[in-house]
Amino acid sequence: MPERKTVDAFTAQVLSGDHVGAIRDWYHDDTSMQENQGAPRVGRDLLMDGEARTLARMASVGTELLAPPLIDGDTVVIRWRFTFTPHEGPAKAMEEVAWQTWRGDKIARETFFYDPRQMA
Repeated sequence: MPERKTVDAFTAQVLSGDHVGAIRDWYHDDTSMQENQGAPRVGRDLLMDGEARTLARMASVGTELLAPPLIDGDTVVIRWRFTFTPHEGPAKAMEEVAWQTWRGDKIARETFFYDPRQMA
């Protein structure tokens, strides 16, 4: 079960814009991420690569924490807003809920819930 200070350190790193570093530092080697009901992507290295590719397509990504994380045992729920500004075109904001299962002080599994129409 993660302590509040651990979850706060994780969210601070994401808020700083170090999205790839947050995956490196706070996710298990065999972690998985899932978008809505899509197939999970498994493995920290794969997740870091995918995040780096997404960020490379953007001029900037703004990150906001919309509410304090909820912690219940090994489950952590975080409500985020990301504002994606591509190299060309208008910025788009997306709100999501990240549902995480922690194993000790690192994330073992994460599922994102959001309305994909936000990015249309």
